Amino acid sequence: MNTLIKNAWVLLFEGDKTTVRKSDIAIENENIIKIEEEIKDFVPHKVIDAEDMIAMPGLINAHTHLSMNLLRNYADDMPLWDWLTKKIWPIEEKLTKQAIYHGSILGIAELIKSGVTSFLDMYFFADQTIEAALETGVRAYIARGLTDEEEGKEVNLQETRELYKKYNQKDGRIGIFVGPHAPYTCSPRYLEKVIALSQELGTNVHIHLSETRKEVEESIEKWGVTPIEHVYNLGLFKRPTIAAHCVHINDEDIDILAENKVSAVNNPTSNMKLASGFAPVGKMLKAGVNVALGTDGASSNNNLNMFEEIHLASILNKCVDNDATSVPAATAIRMATINGAKALGMKDKLGSIEVGKKADIILIDLKKPHLCPLNNPISAISYSAQGSDVHTVIVNGKILMENYELKTIDVEQAMYEADKASRELING
Repeated sequence: MNTLIKNAWVLLFEGDKTTVRKSDIAIENENIIKIEEEIKDFVPHKVIDAEDMIAMPGLINAHTHLSMNLLRNYADDMPLWDWLTKKIWPIEEKLTKQAIYHGSILGIAELIKSGVTSFLDMYFFADQTIEAALETGVRAYIARGLTDEEEGKEVNLQETRELYKKYNQKDGRIGIFVGPHAPYTCSPRYLEKVIALSQELGTNVHIHLSETRKEVEESIEKWGVTPIEHVYNLGLFKRPTIAAHCVHINDEDIDILAENKVSAVNNPTSNMKLASGFAPVGKMLKAGVNVALGTDGASSNNNLNMFEEIHLASILNKCVDNDATSVPAATAIRMATINGAKALGMKDKLGSIEVGKKADIILIDLKKPHLCPLNNPISAISYSAQGSDVHTVIVNGKILMENYELKTIDVEQAMYEADKASRELING
């Protein structure tokens, strides 16, 4: 289908500059083919009048556990280790394919309604999340969570291999990554197998690194080095790696990340809620580390609203660095868009509104009291906009939400099924 977006304020990345320009956008099938002040020589099947709206790249949630929304508001006000061992892991032993599917559908509804067009997920029963993504039209990158402590750990490596063969690049919207959970749940020998699998498949690795002070202290006690140094010594960073959290890291860790082109994913809400700490985002960016943004799971956030993460990424790091210029508004927006695309290895196709790229576009409704007056659209996105301001969502040229109405998901049914699955897990 050909779609013409007219009269929008279009957010553009032009080199290091982030600008907003009044333009039309022509979409042919799944690709952006024109961005001009006024497009006349294009015959669309559908015209979207985006007057009083900002058109911007769809947001990329670069680290989440989608179906953990089933445990939303179940385990709160707890430190990470207690949260995992006393609440989360015992429930996860009871997870079923059906529960993951229903959690995924609901999670995707929440993502779309707050402007997310792509997400990177690490969890169990990954095929169910993939099927949910295929049904609903969103773009998904999936890493089946792997630990050395699970029964059938060799089977789980094979499962990743089979997921890759069956789903990678399916419908042009699915990517399969290798997902070792963390160095504290994966032995060196197991991580070596993970690295070999990533090499075999030619795909990325997604892992949690240096999320808490406890994790770092235990790594130094056990291996004599930080978690980042540990996995670097094992050769993990010879593979394209996306490292979630990177909270408790030193200058040497940052240098390793930068030199090995590792992408870090900042999850400010989750890190604060679990009292894990504050990632040195400003330092990482200055060192040349590609830093993306994620929500983590809804059980530790407790939502999937990337606009909150954009807002926090900017204001929080100003306090961390004691510098009001640290992580400016435009940088935080880039973290949630083009930096996420770079982390996924998709910078040439996603993350910005450019001719030749995939049409993953969202429209922000500016006719809201909290967005008026619009003195600076870039600041408005970072400091004032809310997920509920997203009016329209387009993924791969297909409209998934228009005028706030989801087109591919029955929200009431999704809520009913997910609530039922959650109650069965917790009470059953």
